[in-house]
Amino acid sequence: MRSYPTGPTGIRAAALAAALLLAAGAGPAVADDGRPDRDFTIEDPRITESSGLAASRAHPGMYWTHNDSDDGPYVFAVDSRTGKTLATITMRGVGEPRDVEAISIGPDGGIYVGDIGDNLDGTWSHVWIYRFPEPKQLRDATVDAVQYDVKYADGARNAEALMVHPKTGRVYIASKNEDGGGLYEGPAKLTTGAVNTFRRVDEVPWVTDGAFSPDGKRLVLRSYFSAREYAFENGRLGEDRPVAAPFQRQAESVTYTADGSALMFGSEGVRSDVVRVEVAGGSGGDQGRGKPSGSGGGEAGEQGGGGGEGDSKGGAGLGAAIVVGAGLLWFALRRKRG
Repeated sequence: MRSYPTGPTGIRAAALAAALLLAAGAGPAVADDGRPDRDFTIEDPRITESSGLAASRAHPGMYWTHNDSDDGPYVFAVDSRTGKTLATITMRGVGEPRDVEAISIGPDGGIYVGDIGDNLDGTWSHVWIYRFPEPKQLRDATVDAVQYDVKYADGARNAEALMVHPKTGRVYIASKNEDGGGLYEGPAKLTTGAVNTFRRVDEVPWVTDGAFSPDGKRLVLRSYFSAREYAFENGRLGEDRPVAAPFQRQAESVTYTADGSALMFGSEGVRSDVVRVEVAGGSGGDQGRGKPSGSGGGEAGEQGGGGGEGDSKGGAGLGAAIVVGAGLLWFALRRKRG
């Protein structure tokens, strides 16, 4: 079991540093070549808090997303070629969503929506997962969805990451906590009419979203400032390595592309950017260990190579953010000791 000692002081200092870097001018991500699965900007003015992201299995280049909080039972299909919404799905039969935080697609072709947020860490005795079949045609529709009641074996907690294994169909949830959360495994099959209990099987860092690779052998977990990719076998986390997540104003979502060649990182906000990052061993155009493909911001994990003017500007901005962040952290620690 892993231990990840992270505290609120360090997180606040890092947040301020990242904010300074963003203010310095990381450019927006745009779909500049007409190909799918590239950097893009979500154009729909209704999508102001994109909190989850899932690559469509039935419609290449489409990404499913949803708003945070109590926006309603809506899921949107966004075209990565244009950033435009091609379908709005209204879920019927699921009650009133409370805090929708995550979305994933299972091997059964079902879209799983995680109403799993609990910002007060224990307010809700149970949370919900909704499921409906991925539509064969992209058009506005109202669909019947199944609602599953969920609780945790060790008590209520906050979570923003829900991942469905693409081979077994088992659902996993990663809880969110400043001092490290847990990876929770659901039953082999979710059932209606009874509570589905999720049990803690491993330790994870602060997590805002996660996703399995299409082959189910890797699991990526992201936070506000970083991401890690884990080997995944027999339902457990294995060796891990950093992935260069882009700096984003409110880093909330991540998914693999349908072919597994890259990761797509999303953020909340009006006209928020989705940034492609190549993964090691992927088949994308920019080979390397987690290299952003476009202009959607600098990397938070590892710095890519390159010696152009843009690289040196990005390096200077990142360096300034690190210096400022270190200074803020030092100051905060001195105050805490005083």
